[in-house]
Amino acid sequence: MAGSRTRRVLFQPAAYAAMQRGMRQIVEAVRPTLGPRPRTVAIAAQVNRRPPEILDDGGLIARRIIQLADPDEDMGEMYLRQLLWSLHENVGDGTATAAVLYQSIYDLGVQYIVSGGEPMQLRRHLERGLRIILDQLQSMVCRVEGKESLARLAETVCADPPLARMLGEIFDVIGEYGQLEIREGRRRQIEREYVEGMYWKSGLLSRQMVTDPRRLRAELEEAAILISDLEIKEPQDLVTLLEGAAQGGVRSLMLVARSVSDGGLGMLHAARESAKITCVPVKTPGLASDEQAEAMEDLGVLTGGRPLVKAAGETLQGFKLANLGRARRAWADSTYMGVVGGKGEARRLRGHIADLKAAFAAAEEPAARKRLQERLGKLMGGSAILSVGAVSDVALKTRKNLAERTAEALRGAVRDGILPGGGVALLACRPALRRQLAEADGVDERAAYRILLKAVEVPIRSLLANSGLDAGRVMAEIELAGPAYGCDLRTGQIVNMAEMGISDPAGVTMAVVRGAVASAALALTVDVLVHCKVAKKALTP
Repeated sequence: MAGSRTRRVLFQPAAYAAMQRGMRQIVEAVRPTLGPRPRTVAIAAQVNRRPPEILDDGGLIARRIIQLADPDEDMGEMYLRQLLWSLHENVGDGTATAAVLYQSIYDLGVQYIVSGGEPMQLRRHLERGLRIILDQLQSMVCRVEGKESLARLAETVCADPPLARMLGEIFDVIGEYGQLEIREGRRRQIEREYVEGMYWKSGLLSRQMVTDPRRLRAELEEAAILISDLEIKEPQDLVTLLEGAAQGGVRSLMLVARSVSDGGLGMLHAARESAKITCVPVKTPGLASDEQAEAMEDLGVLTGGRPLVKAAGETLQGFKLANLGRARRAWADSTYMGVVGGKGEARRLRGHIADLKAAFAAAEEPAARKRLQERLGKLMGGSAILSVGAVSDVALKTRKNLAERTAEALRGAVRDGILPGGGVALLACRPALRRQLAEADGVDERAAYRILLKAVEVPIRSLLANSGLDAGRVMAEIELAGPAYGCDLRTGQIVNMAEMGISDPAGVTMAVVRGAVASAALALTVDVLVHCKVAKKALTP
């Protein structure tokens, strides 16, 4: 046997102390990234001789911290790391706010518990306080409209005015579900392109079918579309399709298939040369079978076609003219295929979109939500490409990551609304917490509300400190100015946040509060740390 399994158990108060030390290390690594004037964190490359990553994204920073040397501290770090990465995947932003909020609640909670407090009761009252905060935040939500408002919101996330202006314009055009592809550009400037219609990552199966040599793509006007995931191996399999389409008056046909043999491609090329019919073969979108099924379903609804599915035993021999979808225009190049002006039934399309929206609202897994959002974006017709530029490869990767994070936050803001930014929304929850504190009966309940009252101030204090301002002095000025006022961190002035357009995505803020408070409350009930490892045995000669 290569080794034996041993255990080491750590009890209180050493367990709290170890978890605090581990959490503190990850929070202090993430804290500098909070605010419109973030400082960055350099992460050494895993491959030698590569430059370090320069990050200001709390989720990615947490992800890069793999393990701490002390196993007790590592348990605390990994617990918080999971929260931050989950927020990064689900809402794209807010990880630094969650880190400082979590640390404040946990540290204050530990102080209370070691002085005699009851962990389970404290957790229960913290979770009750969480519901109060969420109710208060929900009552402050406003809708965001117009590219100027969207651009101001984007700037609070990315602190990059040119990028913010471009993203504000894009989301004003494509809406909350619109399809946005962010690419690494070849120039230093940021560029954007709006794509008419809908497109999928797919591409031509034969370059011989290119109709526009300059752009290396095929264009079909008044196109018929056969949608399938078939593997077409024999040229004879295409005879029924080509003859039936030609007899039906089809002159431009896009054939969507998983593959077409060389002999089949030759037949399609010959049909085109004879001027009977132009048939452009493209690969079925998607890699996995479920992705291909979804793409075929969406294409069918969009164009009015009925997909031919290999798993159902269907072949081209059973082709009927009614199987074809129709579109005003279809195109394909080496990487993508697209449809403009699909002629599917409008009522069916509206119902399909409504079903996808309901599935999106119910989905919890980030991957599932992203796929549903991409499908909605294709069907609803808003598509754009953003090419991000920078002066170096490191800066380019950093800016592209920033653009992706900001785009995700903007998408959520268009969908869920906005709240006053700069930490002001959390400050506005204090009156409701104070009322609950005044009505509280037990010591554990009063302790929970006091902890939350202090915690909701921590994000704005961290923002002020990161911007080089005196947090105590500015907080006093904000108190004197009254509700809805905060600090414009770019100028250091006390302003009405709504009038200045300084806001945060409501969905992000509420996800951050929910995750930080609930996770910290649960962590406070951890009483014992148990380590289990394999001890290596010395090899016998």
